[in-house]
Amino acid sequence: MAAQPFFYDGQIRRFLLQFTRMFSNFQAAYGYDDDGNPTYIKVPIRYGDASRQASTILQDASANNMPCAPMFSFYINSLKYDRPRIQEPYFVDKKHINQRTWDETNQEYRQTQGNAFTVERIMPVPYVMGLTLDLWTTSTDMKLQISEQIFPLFNPSLEIQSTDNYLDWTSLSVVEIEDNQWSSRSIPAGADDNLDISSLKFKLPIWISPPAKVTKQGVIHKIIASVFDESGDVVNAIQNDDLLMGTRLEVTPHGYKILLIDNQLQILKVTTPIEMHTKNLDLIEPEFSNIKWHPVVDEYGVLNNGISKIRITLDDGHEIYGNVTYHPTDDNFLIYDLDIDSLPKDSQGPISAIINPIKSGPNAGLPAPVVGTRYLLTHDIGYDGDLGDTGNDEYALAWVGTGGNNELVAREHDIVEWDGTKWFVTFDIDATDREYVTNVTTGIQLRWTGEAWVKSYAGYYEGGDWSIIF
Repeated sequence: MAAQPFFYDGQIRRFLLQFTRMFSNFQAAYGYDDDGNPTYIKVPIRYGDASRQASTILQDASANNMPCAPMFSFYINSLKYDRPRIQEPYFVDKKHINQRTWDETNQEYRQTQGNAFTVERIMPVPYVMGLTLDLWTTSTDMKLQISEQIFPLFNPSLEIQSTDNYLDWTSLSVVEIEDNQWSSRSIPAGADDNLDISSLKFKLPIWISPPAKVTKQGVIHKIIASVFDESGDVVNAIQNDDLLMGTRLEVTPHGYKILLIDNQLQILKVTTPIEMHTKNLDLIEPEFSNIKWHPVVDEYGVLNNGISKIRITLDDGHEIYGNVTYHPTDDNFLIYDLDIDSLPKDSQGPISAIINPIKSGPNAGLPAPVVGTRYLLTHDIGYDGDLGDTGNDEYALAWVGTGGNNELVAREHDIVEWDGTKWFVTFDIDATDREYVTNVTTGIQLRWTGEAWVKSYAGYYEGGDWSIIF
């Protein structure tokens, strides 16, 4: 017969330690100091039953010594199988655990998945443990002090926890007081005993667990579908390990292109000749396309209206997201609910409108300006000998500052601002950095390309620059 493998987990011992901690912070008044203030002594607690060995230890290995007081001592008086709490003995509970990757360098958890395990927990065995707690005191007053601190805690029970392990389903128990013998003796202390001993009896329903079976999972945690360009999505897909197990599948169906028009997404053939993103601020017209969204999406999964997302990558690498819904009448389009928080942050203050300064101006088609009013210009205005001809030699009176001075000189695509006395250029077209600004009138965010202002997200996107997240 094969030898039974040894197993010991200290489960009963952990409950005893919790019981010890529960009674480890009681105090008793013990005389007075020189100023007349009461002094307090902490009541120690020890485990020891009525055996000769325990008695010897508590008496400091000498028959001439008596145990100190006050003191708690406790021991197990019974350990019985609890048949009323019995459950299916052959039940096995399985838990699938996913860990996060631990970064040894920074000593922190990453957002990527680490090891994955399956833990099989076998049904534990129910027992009821009885405990006797002896309170050693030198006077009745000391006994009353300590007893009065203990009794309110149990009405009739107090919950304890042996471990903080998430997977330990036996860690919780309750300590219930059953009986109180006002004077008893559990440890012999000699014939002349001036100590008073009070015994409290407690009951703890506990579980004794057999070993759990832990196995490492070997499952597919990432799927790459419809990858056509080795210099595009495949590199990102292989290197991107940010998807945790069970997260959504991202696909670019058949390398199709899409056109984002306001809040609508149109799907286009790979061969459709398109430019990059919008080159100007004009409205985008939809392209002719006979590709429908339903057949394309159904090849990969089910699009949940308002839950599934589409990720779009701008040409500067920034990613924006939006929930999608099937168009109620035209399967050529999806309704795109843009997540505003995913847009790039504005680098310029908001503008009130996009205007032609030759055709309109403050108090001449536009409202009277307040400090901070900003406009994006679609035409040159003014003339300056140092800057040269801007294309419009005459300035407009509406753009002259207070007192008839400080005429405005600006070029197409500049942003101008009113400071209370004059208009000045706050953004000029010589800027080479990528800039973002929002038109508060339309709510549309614009981007400076170095040549023109364009809508920051509306336009065409090649296959690999977008994906459906089911």
